[in-house]
Amino acid sequence: MYLKVFKEDVIDGLQKAANIIPAKTGAAYLRSIWLKAEAGMVHVLSTDSNIEFRGSYNAEITEEGLAGVQGRAFVDLIRKLPAGEITLRIDKETASLSIEQGRRKYKLPTNDSTWFQNFSDYPEEGTVFWSGDFIQELIDKLSFCISDEDSMEAIACMSIKPKEDNTIEACGLNGHQFSMQRFLNDDLHALLPAEGILVQKKYLMELKKWLGTDEVELNIDNKRLFFRAGDKRETFSLPLSYYQYPDYTSFVSKLSTPEAGSLEVGRKDMMAALDRLLIFNTDNNRCTYFDLESSEISLTSQGQEVGSAVESLEATFGGDLKRIAFPTRNLIEIMNHYQSDALKFTLTGAEGPCGLTGTNDPDYLVIVMPMKIVEETYYSEEEV
Repeated sequence: MYLKVFKEDVIDGLQKAANIIPAKTGAAYLRSIWLKAEAGMVHVLSTDSNIEFRGSYNAEITEEGLAGVQGRAFVDLIRKLPAGEITLRIDKETASLSIEQGRRKYKLPTNDSTWFQNFSDYPEEGTVFWSGDFIQELIDKLSFCISDEDSMEAIACMSIKPKEDNTIEACGLNGHQFSMQRFLNDDLHALLPAEGILVQKKYLMELKKWLGTDEVELNIDNKRLFFRAGDKRETFSLPLSYYQYPDYTSFVSKLSTPEAGSLEVGRKDMMAALDRLLIFNTDNNRCTYFDLESSEISLTSQGQEVGSAVESLEATFGGDLKRIAFPTRNLIEIMNHYQSDALKFTLTGAEGPCGLTGTNDPDYLVIVMPMKIVEETYYSEEEV
């Protein structure tokens, strides 16, 4: 292998390749970045055995070939070099990769080329175009409701499922919170299998790092989900999961019962109030209590060591519920994902699911479970 490439043409791809490889653990093959020179391009490939990244960049190829190098060291070196042309060639005597730029010369050991395993090719038939910034927003709106524990199987995944009304429902669930975004994409609706697909949260986070705001291509094949940049230079693929996703319609339907109450509040005012009340939360009392009246709500928080706080906000409430408690920090995070100035809480009971919707977020729903209200007595004295 012998090629010349400009740092500014390849460095972004190298950094993306390095993002998905393990830093120290795992087989040396998984810590490698592979460089493949052919047909006027240098191809950069990396994998963690599940995610696969492939990028193709213009280069002056003198001799085609394949080389695997220790990924982090190679990328760190290229990143620290100044802009300009870099020569990469295999030293046949030492089987090392020679890196040269002007009077700078370096050598890195290479891996046995037999370690290289072919990467999955992007399936061309039936490809779908999708907005990169919409996918990023979708991940943001759902990932905080997805479990971080891989052992939780289906609820460690995002569900993307086509519906009969031609909409698509993307959902996240972790046991005490649920989020759902509905959207339209006719081409994606036709591509998805009827049972939908599941993508593990850990892969979504890596996908988000790779995505830009530009349009990308998407396809599904051989139990993998593929994304490709609009200019076709880079491909990112990940495995799909095949667990049984919980039936979330049972608790979503509770929001439509006649007995459910409703609370409408200003989003920014409530978030500011909750942020102040968070100061008065403790490890043993992580919630804010909502005392409900028709035209206002009273928010209270207290801790034995930090004192107490009470704030009142204008609100519109209808229903029989008098008091309910929510985890303060979780509620702030949830409300931060909405664009609407006003939010509506649909309350099904002091310990029943509560749904949040907004007028400017008509297709976005978050359900949060209230906390059980336990009256605490911090001090008691007995008369002697």
